[in-house]
Amino acid sequence: MRKALRALLPRVPMHDAEAVLSVALAGHLRHLPPSIALWQAVTSHVRHDLTDYDRLLDEGYDRDAARYFVVEEMNDVLRGWGCNRAVEMEDGPENG
Repeated sequence: MRKALRALLPRVPMHDAEAVLSVALAGHLRHLPPSIALWQAVTSHVRHDLTDYDRLLDEGYDRDAARYFVVEEMNDVLRGWGCNRAVEMEDGPENG
């Protein structure tokens, strides 16, 4: 799983890598192929921990609106980590 994470995010900081791995190896994602579990864990970590997504929800925005407002910020983080994949608005509800 660590090898797959480094391939997906070659410049991810260690503390973020550990947080992502913790989520990816959790029971609810463990049954998925590593690439899917990692992507879901990465998008969840970035969305909840590195953007204003949760604050927007607290302010009354629905999930789709909150996701819309943070998607570019998420993609900026991912690009900074060397990720060649981007979050699309269709990357929907399974991403927490």
